[in-house]
Amino acid sequence: MADYTAWIGREEVRRDVFTPSLLTRWCAALDRAEPDDQTAPQGLHWCLCTPDAPTAMLGPDGHPKRDESPASLLPPLPLERRMWAAGSAEFLAPMPSGAAIGRRTRVLSITEKQGGTGPLVFAELAHETFAGETLAIRETQTLVYRDAPPPGSPPAPPPPGEGRFDPGGWDVVREVFPTPALLFRYSALTFNTHRIHYDHPYATGVEGYRGLVVHGPLIATLLLDLARRTLESEAALARFSFRAVSPAVADEPLHLALRREDGGLILAAHSADGRQVMAAKAAPLA
Repeated sequence: MADYTAWIGREEVRRDVFTPSLLTRWCAALDRAEPDDQTAPQGLHWCLCTPDAPTAMLGPDGHPKRDESPASLLPPLPLERRMWAAGSAEFLAPMPSGAAIGRRTRVLSITEKQGGTGPLVFAELAHETFAGETLAIRETQTLVYRDAPPPGSPPAPPPPGEGRFDPGGWDVVREVFPTPALLFRYSALTFNTHRIHYDHPYATGVEGYRGLVVHGPLIATLLLDLARRTLESEAALARFSFRAVSPAVADEPLHLALRREDGGLILAAHSADGRQVMAAKAAPLA
């Protein structure tokens, strides 16, 4: 096993400004109205303090290259496929329009495991996002790295099956269609050049997906928006956590679902044939 000790505890600080134009573009991408008070809706923070590596420093997958230098937050892992596997966030204070935003990131752990399809490396990061001097969001993020599939492997996810999403047991269900245009806009908002979200030949021919892959944080954002619609509040949640289960493919229906349970919320995203894409939990504000 590789020794990643030198990267544990490594920190990075990024700065940004939450501008009215970002709010307008974010709401336009999601086909929703801007909040009356112009504060950041929950989930918009993923579009702030984004990576800004020069184009020449991007790797074959479109992500910034990682190396052995002290400036590299994560080590140069040999595994080619990257996913945002899970995340959890506490929403502590609002982010008003015009606020100076700072985000401090720290590497909590880097762990090697053996999965059913080969070796995996999990990187857990802690983020603190500030609006001015106020801590607005505290969150953890888990990234997973794995090998590209060997030639001839079946595509991921599998083709749609005979099943159908069952809305029974859910209080609220909403169907959305993540189009390539939405994926492009979300990539632009997050300055995300990962090619699986916009380069169809790369996504299918190199990384072995069945089509363009919907961003994990975009699906999480759609679930946060479902909570907003259901609770009729922009700042609806105190805490939110999610876990990616299976990839979602562009231009295919995505069923967002929510139910109330034990004072909290259970949320999920499913494909049209019932395959679970994401599982999430949330605690509404008291």
